[in-house]
Amino acid sequence: MAQPTTSVPLLDINRDNRPHREEFIEAITAVLDSGRFLFGPDVVELENEIAQYSQAENAVGCASGSDALLLALMALNIGPGDEVIVPSFTFFASVSCIVRLGATPVFVDICPDTFNVDPECIANAITPQTKAIIPVHLFGQCAQIDRICQIAAENDIPVIEDAAQAIGAAYHSRPAGSWGLVGCFSFYPTKNLGGMGDGGMMTSNDAAIADRLRLLAGHGMRPRYYHQAVGINSRLDTFQAAVLRIKFRHLNDAVKSRAKIAERYMRMLKDAGLVGPDQIVLPTVDENAFHVWNQFSIRVIGGRRDALKAHLSENGVGSEIYYPVPMHQQECFRDIKHDRNALVETERASLEILNLPIFPSMTSSEQEIVVDTIRNYYAAGAKAGEKAAA
Repeated sequence: MAQPTTSVPLLDINRDNRPHREEFIEAITAVLDSGRFLFGPDVVELENEIAQYSQAENAVGCASGSDALLLALMALNIGPGDEVIVPSFTFFASVSCIVRLGATPVFVDICPDTFNVDPECIANAITPQTKAIIPVHLFGQCAQIDRICQIAAENDIPVIEDAAQAIGAAYHSRPAGSWGLVGCFSFYPTKNLGGMGDGGMMTSNDAAIADRLRLLAGHGMRPRYYHQAVGINSRLDTFQAAVLRIKFRHLNDAVKSRAKIAERYMRMLKDAGLVGPDQIVLPTVDENAFHVWNQFSIRVIGGRRDALKAHLSENGVGSEIYYPVPMHQQECFRDIKHDRNALVETERASLEILNLPIFPSMTSSEQEIVVDTIRNYYAAGAKAGEKAAA
């Protein structure tokens, strides 16, 4: 393999969007001409398409994945005195929704192989105050949602799936968003199904809950100017829905491309001799899961993660750390009690994880540059060690 000569971005939204540019312009123009910027037909159609895709009876659009989680808890009347079990190794929105309602997040640990929440940790964290469980399908791979739902059902606790990164993912061939009482999706531009701004969706097989979600997302207003509940203003606008419907038609192809890139990474990193107990640990795919590869996450062993990231950056290769600070260590959650000894895997992952570039239009040549740059880093370290020994 040649020395890296060109930059490789962490992701390239413009390149992925470019083939559909004319379709986007046509769809946006149609919305512009219609004047139906909210509650337009594209919103209804997208809701129907996402519901069918996720094998859910209902889907309700909203303004963001963060709002989807908040609305789901609002629909359950979660509030002060209630506890909600959630992994600490996740994005902020999985936890902020709990705190905003005055409830208490109960942080639990992850499985060291998949980075997803450990079901047995959930089981051990249940108390009489537990009113919901939020498993996160992290990086495009479902958590062990069958076991989680079993634990929840045995304790009569609703499950809210944080599937923000996992549209199209499945467990035992059943899609993310169809297992829990509510599935929450994000259409943030970097997601596998990303819009041109914020957007979200909630799925549910419970018609009454879906109706409650729709009510709460529209100020709790029904009919107009008559408020049945104190809701919020969280609507998926028609422009976003129109764009998302176009991208949705290409979602399965994009997922296939991501899977090929992930498989190629696995092979290339192994062939380069970079996989080992003192170098890199590759992502683990649960044999029961269909992974959609929103991220490609490696572990960098031996305290060298930050140095490797800096080396990649110096050589024009993008990378990112999801997530460098677990939620239980965030300043804004410092007053929330937790058992640090129960979050060992979470803290270890935050020190070792590194996310490599992955996006549908990424080329094999770009992957070669990524792998070469990583190999050069370890080769330089080996040479430095040889000089020190001499």
